Amino acid sequence: MPAPAERMRMMRERPRRRGLRELRLVVPDSRLQSAGDVWPAKSLLVRSCEDDALRWIEAVSEFDSPPSGQ
Repeated sequence: MPAPAERMRMMRERPRRRGLRELRLVVPDSRLQSAGDVWPAKSLLVRSCEDDALRWIEAVSEFDSPPSGQ
């Protein structure tokens, strides 16, 4: 069996061969009380942009729904 470092390298290589790239995100832990103070300050969406995004999601979800009566 390969060493742990070699297994990790092999695990990372598989997606790369398929043209994928690893992405890691670090976000505030929502389980912590102190995270509630961080979320509004770190918000990337302006209210008007958020409304536009929600309208777009609603439009797309209606497009993906099967026609009524089926």
